[in-house]
Amino acid sequence: MIPEPIPPQPTARNAPDRPDGRAYVVRGDLDLAVDVARATGRPLLLRGDPGSGKSSFAAHVAWQNGWTYHEHVVTSRTQAPDLLWSFDHVLRLADAQAQRLKPIDAYVEPGVLWKAFAPHCAHAHALRARAHRLPRPRSRGRRPVRSDSGDLCAQSVVLIDEIDKADPELPNGLLVPLGSRRFTLSQTGRDIEPENDARALVVITTNEQRELPEAFLRRCLVVKLEHPEPEELVEVARAHVEAYDGPFTDAHLRLARELAEVVQQLREEAERRAHRKPSTAEFLDAFHACRKLGIRVEDSDERWRTLRRMALLKQDNVA
Repeated sequence: MIPEPIPPQPTARNAPDRPDGRAYVVRGDLDLAVDVARATGRPLLLRGDPGSGKSSFAAHVAWQNGWTYHEHVVTSRTQAPDLLWSFDHVLRLADAQAQRLKPIDAYVEPGVLWKAFAPHCAHAHALRARAHRLPRPRSRGRRPVRSDSGDLCAQSVVLIDEIDKADPELPNGLLVPLGSRRFTLSQTGRDIEPENDARALVVITTNEQRELPEAFLRRCLVVKLEHPEPEELVEVARAHVEAYDGPFTDAHLRLARELAEVVQQLREEAERRAHRKPSTAEFLDAFHACRKLGIRVEDSDERWRTLRRMALLKQDNVA
């Protein structure tokens, strides 16, 4: 069977991070940035502090438009080819030791950029590789695996998350694939060409823990996500309640406003002291905790002082 477009997957109601894109408040020029990125074919590089909504924006764009969603979270060990394809060296070694080697394509798995730039090709390859890995049938009349992928969604969003964690060679290694949308599989020498109907929005995030190469920055559209203003934080709280829990009541509104003012004060204090500022994600943690546990945002509430320290300040010695 041909798979349907893959949207961001829903998560459990009690999951702290819900990357399905439903509850997101688009701020500033982000909508225009998406239009420009799609018009130019350039990746959209989102800069900003952790917890500012960079990663969840990609899922939101996919959910809002009904496009296929792919993501790859970068680590210090990630290399550029990992975003294009992966090769299962362990399985091939095991098959070699068992004297049951399969065609080399069987050990190649399409990566997120291959799936976005050439979705039909990636799907057909995955079907062939799976057929090679399946046990051989005893009967002679084996039915061939269909490789038709005409119903695949050609519109997609790719999230490359926290690229600043990787060695600088990773962004340099992506210059050609991101620019030409073609690459060569090193194990087989096969050239992967972009498909004419494939429209992929590539969203890359960085926490700016490491500078990115100038050549890479020149090939991206860059947007800086600033911390939301108090009014915007209230709308973020509203979006999350309405998306996952139900109506946003007057009590929710009062709580969100009180917390937004506290977060704003803490950010101003952090600015003066050159400390880390509370993020939007941490505001949401405090909001949900106060809402569900009945904690009052006032200094006379000992639980509030403890929550403020744990969720917003992240400092054990601050009252």
